[in-house]
Amino acid sequence: MAKKEENKKVAKKTSSKKVKAENSETKSVNIPLRLFEKYKDEIIPQMREKFSYKNVMEVPKLEKIVVNMGVGEAANDSKLLETAVRDLVTITGQKPQIRKAKKSISNFKLREGMPIGAKVTLRKRYMYEFLDRLISVAIPRVRDFRGIPDKSFDGRGNYTLGIKEQIIFPEIDVDKVNKVIGMDVTFVTSAKTDNEAYELLLAFGMPFKKK
Repeated sequence: MAKKEENKKVAKKTSSKKVKAENSETKSVNIPLRLFEKYKDEIIPQMREKFSYKNVMEVPKLEKIVVNMGVGEAANDSKLLETAVRDLVTITGQKPQIRKAKKSISNFKLREGMPIGAKVTLRKRYMYEFLDRLISVAIPRVRDFRGIPDKSFDGRGNYTLGIKEQIIFPEIDVDKVNKVIGMDVTFVTSAKTDNEAYELLLAFGMPFKKK
């Protein structure tokens, strides 16, 4: 009888912990995202006025951000790939996908199927949180920063930003960095033109070089 009572107490305690954890998780999910709120309250009206969109659904939006870290040297040093994966998890909060070589290149001792990099695709909350940290914290830490180029649009409303060093992100512990690795950050938007995509990213706070 005493054992049954003890089991009930344990079950109740476990259930209580689970409820608290779920409430905590829900609470964190419901925290307003600064840039998403800015998009709804400021950017949409600005874009509608600038481009004379008749319908709010016509206003371009940021659909996803793809962070790609290439480590071709991983063919000779597997630890480089481990470093890339670890740093991407630290920077983005998501587990990356491993990119593999599509064909063999003998000069680089690269065989088809060998890992050559890692990438993360960010959407919704992760996307807005990353963008906010990138614009507000990481980019301003670039040495001799004078604005980012506006020439890397692809003609379809998407923009790719090249970052030379992962250490501009404060989440990276410089003392634990074995090798400085760069990355490409691609902003995929629903914009029909590069000009619309440019204005969208500019409105979010992307520090483009002044024209």
